[in-house]
Amino acid sequence: MNTTNPMGTLDVTDGRQQYDEYQDSGVVWLGEIPSHWETGPLKYFVSIDPEALTEKTDDDFELRYVDISSVNSQGDIEEPDEFRFGDAPSRARKVVQHGDTIISTVRTYLKAIAFIDNPPENLIVSTGFAVLRPLDDVDERFLGYLISSKQFIDSAVSNSEGIGYPSISTSKLGRLPVWVPPLDEQRVIADYLDRETDRIDALIEKKEQLIDLLEEKRTALISRVVTQGLDGDAEMQDSGVEWLGEIPAHWDTVKLKWNTDKIGSGVTPDGGSEAYVDDGITFMRSQNVHFDGLRLDDVAFIDEETDREMESTRVYPRDVLLNITGASIGRCTIVPEDFPRANVNQHVCIIRAQQDELHPSYLNHVMASSAGQDQIFAEIDGASRDAVTFAEIGNFIVPKPPKEEQDRIAEYIERSMSQIYALIDQIEEGIELLEEYRTALISAAVTGQIDVREDARKPEMKEADT
Repeated sequence: MNTTNPMGTLDVTDGRQQYDEYQDSGVVWLGEIPSHWETGPLKYFVSIDPEALTEKTDDDFELRYVDISSVNSQGDIEEPDEFRFGDAPSRARKVVQHGDTIISTVRTYLKAIAFIDNPPENLIVSTGFAVLRPLDDVDERFLGYLISSKQFIDSAVSNSEGIGYPSISTSKLGRLPVWVPPLDEQRVIADYLDRETDRIDALIEKKEQLIDLLEEKRTALISRVVTQGLDGDAEMQDSGVEWLGEIPAHWDTVKLKWNTDKIGSGVTPDGGSEAYVDDGITFMRSQNVHFDGLRLDDVAFIDEETDREMESTRVYPRDVLLNITGASIGRCTIVPEDFPRANVNQHVCIIRAQQDELHPSYLNHVMASSAGQDQIFAEIDGASRDAVTFAEIGNFIVPKPPKEEQDRIAEYIERSMSQIYALIDQIEEGIELLEEYRTALISAAVTGQIDVREDARKPEMKEADT
């Protein structure tokens, strides 16, 4: 494993070849660079925003649009949205071509940076991006790696203005210092990074596939137990529900609304996000609801007055929360026993079980099982929409064992899930280390902290110690 430096980041320079001579870059935060490299403002090496659609563009012109939210911190671009120009967002204006690099000029800390690789002719990006097109003496791939390096990103972030929505102007971006080796050396560095990042990305993909397999195992285990129970020798009967099949003979089936005290969602406070405060009463949204529990890294808060106005939408310990709109529809979890006062917005449904009839944890597992998820998506697919209503949720069919058996099933699933989630956590930690190693390697190579010229020319990749 690579050691960490005093800054707490992975040190990829240990044991690697370095350049013979270095010089002061003249940039305090950059330090020394190889003596034959040059530095200068970014605008000396690229053309910034070279092309854009005008208002005279034909309304029927078909474009593929990339918004800032479509680019993640790893440089991946989601499938673009397709529009006619006349129907497209007003920010869909900047034209890109192969070899460009785009960097978000708003909320620069999100690191929405991507290299444009063989795009369709009609790919258009948001005006929230700066489009950087390399000049003749700059390799397009080297530029992409340089702009995604920690040093350049930190420089862009530190030069951004504003608190809640920091941004940097394109003119100020163009004045940021960059460091550039000769063109042939840029290509060698880019070749090396292409090879090494491909290898790292392949390792990450394998780990992600393993997580997918564990998730499938989780779903299969839950689905089996909440429909067949823990006794493999139990007498079975036809449930009378086609998609549910046989269930133990001593079980019942009920409509969810018959055994719940509440099926309803929260609301967004007046003023929307403007009503959020830095600290106060927890206000959860769909991004906080996951199968493995509540994730509160980006939770919002509301003040006491807003909380009082939203009293009827409060959540309580042991409530089941279900996402009912958007891309995360179907994700569900249970509110922990010791959870503080909280509310949810309108994209999250609160399901409050009658606890003498349905064990809340058991109900949560039913909703997470194929038996629950199939009902959710059957309603969506049948209506060609991305939302499920309270009435539809109330009519969901729930297999219902005796209460004591529900308790045992819930305990068994929780115990099994803790083992699966522990494995997933370990794998995700490994992915994070690989991503950190990838970032550190790019930064070290494009700033000359390591000399990769010899490694890059080797026919076989060296195995890096990750």
